[in-house]
Amino acid sequence: VTKFKMPANFKSLLDRQVVGPSTEALTESDFPVQSFKPKVQMPFEWLPGQNPRKVEVERRRRLYLTFDIAELLASKGIDSNQLMPRHYDPDNMPPIEETKDSVFPIYLPLKVFDNDEFDCRTPEEWISLGLEPGSSDRKPVPGKALLPTDDILGHEDPKSQELIYKWIDVGVLDYDKETDLYLVHKTDKKGLVRDEEGRPILNGGITPEG
Repeated sequence: VTKFKMPANFKSLLDRQVVGPSTEALTESDFPVQSFKPKVQMPFEWLPGQNPRKVEVERRRRLYLTFDIAELLASKGIDSNQLMPRHYDPDNMPPIEETKDSVFPIYLPLKVFDNDEFDCRTPEEWISLGLEPGSSDRKPVPGKALLPTDDILGHEDPKSQELIYKWIDVGVLDYDKETDLYLVHKTDKKGLVRDEEGRPILNGGITPEG
């Protein structure tokens, strides 16, 4: 029967076919799909009249995507660039009129005020979001980190007065339980987490060669 014979360029025909709007994620991403899903304390089976679990997860996901930590802090009058302590320079102290009632510079690190009592996941649970079913490779987990815009000076002197700190999209690669620190990597212009050779960073950046 030749009527049902598939054409040789069948895949290209499908690629050119435009059906309409779709909810499928068409953009390339190095993050697993489940890493964007919020944690919801709801039963998997629901009573008539209640929102299904999947609906509540999707609603919260869309709600959380509308939040921006830089805008939330700015709405409270907080300058994110002033959150990082800098070297004390008595020769270049700003006048009292410009310090906004703060005579002394910020010198306490953020970790002093860190509180994870209300965190919905443990650090290990956050990292495990990078594991996809059927795969042994752990992908990065999306997040935001307060990092210097100048990577070179930021590594040499994180408390330099010349540095500008901003909330930057990152991929969380690993977590160190002893130091209570996360290892993150800045995303590129396309929102991907790649190494210098353009390869996706997996398993916290650990390669088979170590």
